[in-house]
This record gives sequence, structure tokens and C-alpha cells, in this order.
Amino acid sequence: MSEKHMIRCNACGKEQAVSAEGIQEEFLKIQKTWGYFSEKDGEVHRFSLCEACYDRIRRQFKLPVEIFEYEP
Repeated sequence: MSEKHMIRCNACGKEQAVSAEGIQEEFLKIQKTWGYFSEKDGEVHRFSLCEACYDRIRRQFKLPVEIFEYEP
């Protein structure tokens, strides 16, 4: 039996089970360690977004996201 854990979208709360076989939906995972010139100096912020929430937030950007094909 494979061990599972859950990944949750921080924006909408959607849950997805993650197992050794992977997940059924992609999530964007972001982690930022804030530095000295930030009001968050020394804090580490980490969050995940489902694809739908990423697309919704991305449409609000003033400048478009750079998109290109992955080349291994």
C-alpha cells in the first residue's frame, strides 16, 4: 500500500491526494525566504496554487508571464 499525503491550494482550498504514483492535477509551489531589506526579514513563506487559481491570479498581472516550451 502506498503512503499518501494531501496538497492544498492556498487560494481556494482545493485538496489533491499525492501518492507514489503522483497527482492528477498540477500545482504551483512557491517558497520565498525574505531578506534583510524586507519587513519580513528572516521569514520563509511557502504556498501552493492549483492551476485554476494560478490562471486567475496571472490574469491580474500588469506584465504578462513569460511562457516558453520546456526543453530538457
